[in-house]
Amino acid sequence: MSFTGPSVGPGGRTARRALEFGRTYVVRPKGFNVGELSEDAPDDIEGLDAVAAHVANLLAAEPADIKLGVGGFSMGAATSLYSATCFAHGKYGNGNTYPANLSAVVGLSGWLPCSKTLKSKIEGNNEAAGRAESLPILLCHGKGDDVVPYKFGEKSSRALTSNGFKDMTFKSYNGLGHYTIPEEMEEVCAWLTSKLGLNGRST
Repeated sequence: MSFTGPSVGPGGRTARRALEFGRTYVVRPKGFNVGELSEDAPDDIEGLDAVAAHVANLLAAEPADIKLGVGGFSMGAATSLYSATCFAHGKYGNGNTYPANLSAVVGLSGWLPCSKTLKSKIEGNNEAAGRAESLPILLCHGKGDDVVPYKFGEKSSRALTSNGFKDMTFKSYNGLGHYTIPEEMEEVCAWLTSKLGLNGRST
């Protein structure tokens, strides 16, 4: 996702640009393998890097003056959260430079890949710690999710917070399964509007 905001026109007046939460790219992650979700399962670093790089390359084509964000559902959420850690670290898992400057990350009904190695990427690296601290992240998860159990959302939130991602919001929904509901989407829109200073929509 990319987002535009108000710009200042002649005489200091604010000229409103169209706000439709920017251009949205639909990316279906095919590049990383997920077996059974478990805390002991290995992460497919090569596949995660490939998918995150594909998304970052799309974002790199956007104009430099707009705010960029990534968001997704289920595996898309995992891709978004992995992208958030790559942004903070400044590198993909393979050591290549991460090129996008993220302003927001949203993960719905997903999980954080590579959570066990996150501490080593952030700790002792002041630039990485600064990027982690300033990056707004919203995680939403239904307590009735039988595909990606709720505990993975909770643990992902705790892992991010404990590793310096201080602008972290976690929302839970009683009875919500592995799908979205209007209430959740409204909260996502309100969060994006607030965090990115979008002041609502204009035509």
